[in-house]
Amino acid sequence: MEKLRSRLERGIMLFDGAMGTMLEASGVLADVACPEELNIVAPEKVKAVHAAYIEAGAEAILTNTFGGSRVKLAKSGLGGRVRELNLAGAKLAREVAGEEVLVAGSMGPLGEFLAPLGNLSRQEAIEIFAEQAQALAEGGVDAIIVETMYDLDEIEAAAHAVRESTDRPLICTMAFDANLHTIMGVTPSKAALRLADAGAFALGANCGGCGLEGMAEILRQMREARPDAIFIVKPNAGSPQVVEGRVVYEATPQDLAEYVKRYVDWGAKMVGGCCGTTPAHIQAMAEALGKR
Repeated sequence: MEKLRSRLERGIMLFDGAMGTMLEASGVLADVACPEELNIVAPEKVKAVHAAYIEAGAEAILTNTFGGSRVKLAKSGLGGRVRELNLAGAKLAREVAGEEVLVAGSMGPLGEFLAPLGNLSRQEAIEIFAEQAQALAEGGVDAIIVETMYDLDEIEAAAHAVRESTDRPLICTMAFDANLHTIMGVTPSKAALRLADAGAFALGANCGGCGLEGMAEILRQMREARPDAIFIVKPNAGSPQVVEGRVVYEATPQDLAEYVKRYVDWGAKMVGGCCGTTPAHIQAMAEALGKR
C-alpha cells in the first residue's frame, strides 16, 4: 500500500495499454488455448509487450492474467493450472518491471452470473477470486486490479477475496457502454459509492463502449459521487471497426494524448489504455503528461 501511495504523491501514474489485442496482432494467440498459456509456453512474447510499454513511458504494467480464474481457464481445459499460470504471469511482469515500475495483477470477470441469475454462489466466487489473487501476490505484484467488471455483486466478491486473502492494495474498474451504464445497469455514481465502500484503494472505469468522450463523463459522475476517491481511467482506443475482416480501433495516439489531459483535469490520478491501445498510444500520453 505504501509503495503505491508514495508513488502517487509524485504525480499522475501512467499505466500500460492493451495486452490481449497486442498479442492478437502478433499472431501468437493462434497457437495457444488462451492468452494466459503464453506465460508458460512463450514467455518471451509476453515480456516483449511489457518491455515495449515500459520503453514507451508506462510507470505501471498489468500482468497477462485477465482470464486467469479457474472458471475462465476451465473453458480452455486449463482449470487446474490457476496457480501456475498466474504465478508465471506475475513473475514475468516483475522481471521486466524491476523495482521502479509497478506491477498490478490483472483479474477479469468470471464470465458467469452469480446467483440468483446464475449458478455461482457469492462464496464460490470469493473462493475462485481468492485462488487467483493469492497466486498473483505470491508472484510479487504490487497491487491487484479487478477490471472490466459489469456486475456489482461480482466485483464486490472479488474485492472481498483480494482484501481477505492478500495484503495488496486493490484497484477496481468497471466497463460502461454508450449509455454510461454497465450491461447490468450500474451507473458510474453507484459504482463509485459501492467500490469505495468495498475497500478499493483506487476505482474507475476501463474498456467498454463509452468512447473517449464518454469516459470523461463517467469520471465526472464518479468524482461527483465520491470526491474523496482516487480515480483511474483506462479507455479503449476509441470504438472498434471491422475493416476487411479485422477489428481496427479508430483513436490515434494523438487522440489519447488529447483526452488524457482532460481525464487528469477531471481528477484522474491513474491513466492508461485498454483494448486497441499500443505502445505508441502510451508514448503519446506520456509526452502529453510531460513524462518524456
